[in-house]
Amino acid sequence: MLKITVNSIQANQQAGKTFEVTRDKEELKLNGEAFAWDILPQQANSFHIIHQNQSYQVDVLKADYETKNFTLQINGHRYTIDAEDKLDLLLKRLGMDNLSQNKVNDIKAPMPGLILSINVAEGDEVSKGDSLLILEAMKMENVLKSPTDGKVKAIKVEQGQNVEKNQLMIVFE
Repeated sequence: MLKITVNSIQANQQAGKTFEVTRDKEELKLNGEAFAWDILPQQANSFHIIHQNQSYQVDVLKADYETKNFTLQINGHRYTIDAEDKLDLLLKRLGMDNLSQNKVNDIKAPMPGLILSINVAEGDEVSKGDSLLILEAMKMENVLKSPTDGKVKAIKVEQGQNVEKNQLMIVFE
């Protein structure tokens, strides 16, 4: 069983609709009712779907399987989809739904090395995966990326500085 929440990105569309999706053998059910559809994959991340004699062009714009968050474009309209499976729902019911979202407060040097460049400044907003700095270690350049979205509170190192393993380099708010 999946609980799916659909939010429209367009301002004039309904937002926050939630559906319960179950699969019984080969039958898909939406809120307990059979959901019949034909789906034809077209190219990578693109599908043609027919449901109740209506044609839908669906493009997957973003798919994050870790957070179960997806952005779809359906017939030219964008939607964000948040999915929760049985385990997610159980953890939420037990009040344990935020345990996997560890807040990262700082970045420490993973190994001794030399700071070649710092790609952010104090006060910068960063997204998960953004390059923060480049650390040269063992004759290799290592790009250290942000593990989370956040704001840089302080930078504790300078370009050209040698750092030791576990030395504090960047602090997030």
